Amino acid sequence: MKVFSQFILATVFIGLLASCGGDSEDGSEDGNPEELVQVEGGKFNGGVLRLNSIENYTTLFPVAINDVYSHHVAGNVYEGLFRFDQTTLETAPALAESFDIDNSKTVYTFQIRKGVMFHDDECFSDGKGREITANDFKYCLEYTCSKHESNKWDALFRDVILGVNDYQDGSASDVKGIVVKDNYTLEITLEDPQSSLPDMLAMLPSAVYPSEAVDHYGYDGLNNHMVGTGPFIATSIENGKLVEFKKNKNYWRTDDFGNQLPYLNQVKISFIQDKKAELDAFKNDELDMVWGLPVEEIENIMGTLEEAKAGENTEFEIQSVNSLNIQYYGFKFTSEVFSDVNVRKAFNYAVDRDSLVNYILDGEGVPAHNGFVPPMTGYPYESVNGYDYNPTLAKQLLAKAGFANGNGFPELTLYLNKSGGVNVKIADFIIAMLDNNLGVKVKTETMPISELYPKVEEGELDFWRFGWIADYPDPATFLHLFHSGGANNNNYFSYSNPEYDKVFEEGVKEIDDEKRNQLYAKADQMIIDDAVIMPLMFTVGIRLINPTVKDFEINEMEFRDLAVVNRVEKNKSTTRVYDNLMDENGEPIDYE
Repeated sequence: MKVFSQFILATVFIGLLASCGGDSEDGSEDGNPEELVQVEGGKFNGGVLRLNSIENYTTLFPVAINDVYSHHVAGNVYEGLFRFDQTTLETAPALAESFDIDNSKTVYTFQIRKGVMFHDDECFSDGKGREITANDFKYCLEYTCSKHESNKWDALFRDVILGVNDYQDGSASDVKGIVVKDNYTLEITLEDPQSSLPDMLAMLPSAVYPSEAVDHYGYDGLNNHMVGTGPFIATSIENGKLVEFKKNKNYWRTDDFGNQLPYLNQVKISFIQDKKAELDAFKNDELDMVWGLPVEEIENIMGTLEEAKAGENTEFEIQSVNSLNIQYYGFKFTSEVFSDVNVRKAFNYAVDRDSLVNYILDGEGVPAHNGFVPPMTGYPYESVNGYDYNPTLAKQLLAKAGFANGNGFPELTLYLNKSGGVNVKIADFIIAMLDNNLGVKVKTETMPISELYPKVEEGELDFWRFGWIADYPDPATFLHLFHSGGANNNNYFSYSNPEYDKVFEEGVKEIDDEKRNQLYAKADQMIIDDAVIMPLMFTVGIRLINPTVKDFEINEMEFRDLAVVNRVEKNKSTTRVYDNLMDENGEPIDYE
């Protein structure tokens, strides 16, 4: 496996960044959003950050979002009681200015930050955003606890916040454990102590939005419109083309020197869905960051030695981290073809995950030899026994299911999104192994993630490719997918195992970290023993980033806090090159 630490891979002189112009409506003071103005502490206000999404977003409504592409768009507008730190992923109070916990560890009292305003929007009677109150949080959190068809997260607070179960079965008109004490005081009472509550309240499904927006646009309308309190305000939204943001000049956060955040004037997110085209845009200085770079493309993006010597290749930094992100193939547990555990196990044993990562992906990833939960601090990942490559056993299991050498096995279709082409590359390898080792024929059908998700959620597909990235750094964010209570949203597999539910629920309630992680590992083992899914690999997150972009730290969840991102002026007098560049004789090049 190739693992990179954050380092500057190549830095060479190129011209000044192009100025795209603009006016004060775009967040700048003087009509030039690119202009940088130094503030106390050495940072700069101003500038435009240009990002890309390799997939269209599926929705922008917080409680309907369960994919990372939508999160990267909507996360600039919405926020909740807590927020994640971009560097450490620890939680800190956000729209809750402070909070207290009683001696039972079940009653949280939040003081809502005063003076925080919703963005101006026509949903308000005068077009001007109003101040948030505790009532807004009760309204939004109760929706997250509801069984509304637009809500993908009804299981998030089930068995966590007092009264959610009664609210969901209709025996209560509101959630008993969510109480407004006054305009700036919110009380949340739990069923049992829950150490992950701050993480849950930092997630996008727990974000606040005004009831006026729901009344004005409807739930469907908020799939493509955003009204929040965050650091940026959406000025233009065209899914698949471009989403543009301007800075929220009334944002509540400041940095350590008292400078108001955000620093940036604008953020632009394009939707270039071909990886080569995305890399070309980065090389042409049309993008400031590329996420998800195949290792074999590093040399291409870096340019040739001659280009480096001539100062003609693009300057950039490379960041890398072992992500809390699993790539897997899903089985519909109740389908005719995958209802037999022997078939599911045969598929798992038939795939050489080491070869997939080392040769097909050139080391970009960690083979998923253990469980569904990726390695993370405190979690006994290696105690879960997964699937090693064993084609002989795979053949035996398929024969046991009545399909010796693949005879009589129905032709399958694997549904997937391209994700710039890498998913197709992986699928070709997997399909070849299933054919060679089992005699099973599989064809593929690709579609945008925005079309794939609804089909999987509705139970239309038997075999599909998905990924899951942590919502917060805890095994529960992976394991909740298999709880039978989530059968109508994130339990795409129709998996139902009362013993699994019991162990998982015990883990959620356990406040001792070691005991909780042991319970989670036990639940993880059940998933593997039942072969509910076909885990493939845990990804290595790789970014290319323009070195004039600062404080855009990579993390295991690819969580982004663009409020703290800033730009610096390019130093035209300095030429830096990658230390390992050699001449034709294998000697380091001296550029002095």
